[in-house]
Amino acid sequence: SLSSQSSLIDASMPLDTQKFLKFADTHRTVLNQILRQSTVPLSDGPFSVLVDHTRVLDFDVKRRYFRQELEKTESSSVRRDDVAIRVQRDHLFEDSFRELHRRTPAELRSRLYVVFDGEDGQDAGGVLREWYLVISREIFNPMYALFRTSPGDHGTYTINPLSYINPNHLSYFKFVGRIVAKAIYDNKLLECYFTRSFYKHILGKPVKYTDMEADDLDFSKGLKYLLEHDITSLGTELFFSVEIEEFGKTETRDLKENGRDLPVTEKNKREYAHLVCQEKMTGAIKKQLAAFLEGFYEIIPKRLISIFDEQELELLISGLPTVDIDDLRQNTEYHKYQVNSPQIQWFWRALRSFNQAERAKFLQFVTGTSKVPLQGFATLEGMTGVQKFQIHRDDRSTSRLPCAHTCFNQLDLPAYENFDKLRERLLLAITECTEGFGLA
Repeated sequence: SLSSQSSLIDASMPLDTQKFLKFADTHRTVLNQILRQSTVPLSDGPFSVLVDHTRVLDFDVKRRYFRQELEKTESSSVRRDDVAIRVQRDHLFEDSFRELHRRTPAELRSRLYVVFDGEDGQDAGGVLREWYLVISREIFNPMYALFRTSPGDHGTYTINPLSYINPNHLSYFKFVGRIVAKAIYDNKLLECYFTRSFYKHILGKPVKYTDMEADDLDFSKGLKYLLEHDITSLGTELFFSVEIEEFGKTETRDLKENGRDLPVTEKNKREYAHLVCQEKMTGAIKKQLAAFLEGFYEIIPKRLISIFDEQELELLISGLPTVDIDDLRQNTEYHKYQVNSPQIQWFWRALRSFNQAERAKFLQFVTGTSKVPLQGFATLEGMTGVQKFQIHRDDRSTSRLPCAHTCFNQLDLPAYENFDKLRERLLLAITECTEGFGLA
């Protein structure tokens, strides 16, 4: 597809590389099938060029390459002893912090051995699994004030700008970064669901205004309006500065040198949107984020984790969900479509034809997270409480891709002419256009 190729291929690449990537993208399904069956590590085989262009790889193929590379870093280092930690159930988070935060990164990459105080039983994996599960819930315990639920989606978490009320918060953030990376390293799943922008920070990807939907819907809407309309219609003057509240104090920060004196114009408004997003999304939590990332990258190098996109990173941390299509269908509302509209029939047929990873990506695309509500889709939450999944008819051109508004669990679906086109456009939207809105 053209749009996926354009995001994959850079005109500055050598011509041979461009040709190969075009070929790889066109034959993506077959290529991934070959790589699945290959016994040779990706970096050593005939397709080693893909190590630098992992966009064409499916999630499971990428994950296998990731594991192979982690093992390489492991086997090149000296054999290490297991790291044993003793914790009390009632003080699991503090005890684990005390035991682990003094350890070196090399020690933390060793096998972890957990003993619960006063409980017998060798750790044959079960105790470790339980420890990861309990600690992944404790990370979000309001008592530590490290994370808060996202205003736009109560199921996902983001760094709490007020975490400084916990005087030890930066050490804790580094510890949490280590724990999340260690779980990935050990191939253990966590019950952790973060906002899209938080995953992007881990991957070192810039955030966009569409990522702000979950954190500040009004601001996100304002930016969308600014980008879609002439700036003179705003009726107010904007400058390259923004007010940020950090550690309880509000200050004006320049987005570029002398920004508070530099007006936003029609010509430079995209640059303003880009800069204001970075500052709004990270300005109030810079120190906390830096501490988390320091801990994370000690265990897993940035170059390795960044082969994933933000959706895949969530699946790597939390696992692939089981999406019950019948339950979702029974809890769907339609706007300008009926249950028996051809496009709706085709939509459900397409969703059933998706594999587990594609269904997970669909869920992330429309709700912002791969988390399935415990009581089923009847209890799916949006910005204002329970908000069922809804499909709106998009009456604009059928050459457009479907787009989503995660705050409202809403899919805008153009009235495509046939099943094949609908399936192809939907799949392209959920795998390539991870930004929700049609605008980049």
